[in-house]
Amino acid sequence: MKLKEIVPWGRSFCEYRDMFLLTDDDLQRRILGCGDGPAAFNAELTETGGSVVSVDPVYRFSADEIHSGVDDARSQIVSEVTKNVENYIWDSIRDVDHLVETRMAAMELFFNDFEQGKSSGRYVEASLPELPFENNVFDLALCSHFLFLYSDHVSLEQHILSMKELCRVAREVRVYPLVTLDGKRSPHIEPVVSDLRSDGFDVSFENVRYRFQKGAEEMIVVA
Repeated sequence: MKLKEIVPWGRSFCEYRDMFLLTDDDLQRRILGCGDGPAAFNAELTETGGSVVSVDPVYRFSADEIHSGVDDARSQIVSEVTKNVENYIWDSIRDVDHLVETRMAAMELFFNDFEQGKSSGRYVEASLPELPFENNVFDLALCSHFLFLYSDHVSLEQHILSMKELCRVAREVRVYPLVTLDGKRSPHIEPVVSDLRSDGFDVSFENVRYRFQKGAEEMIVVA
């Protein structure tokens, strides 16, 4: 897949559980979703009484404006996925039409929640590598489909600064996936891991349950 820029595209609560191996105990923790965009995770977790804050620069826009961005992204993504169907696992998601249906259903949950969630402080306009939070205010930070995926758009220096910032505001950090848009392991992983370990962080890799993009089988865990 080739995208000219980072696009708004959201996933569901169930997908987050599988992408990050979230246990019931994890869902009781204070969670930060970084780069969540129009994902349904915040809305669905909040509905069950969970504590979650999502950050994304796209939250400076209105729901209608974000929806317009999603419509633009949808045409790009459908075109790219259709040209590269062999790079995906068509199991829980059956085909391109089902992909769009699944994603749009998740994002509608976000849109229905956005204005209320923004006014209550659950959706915060912010972007890595600088977050407007105190040290260790979160138990767990999740970063889905931003770092490492967009390695052609985000430099190694920005990756290192971003990972350290996530480690500053949360006691544990999980990032998925570790492959780029074209399905190759990100070239930023090893230098990022080396830098984090030299600063005393424990870094590990874990296989996840989620399967869609071929090769995207691991998350990185930093504590």
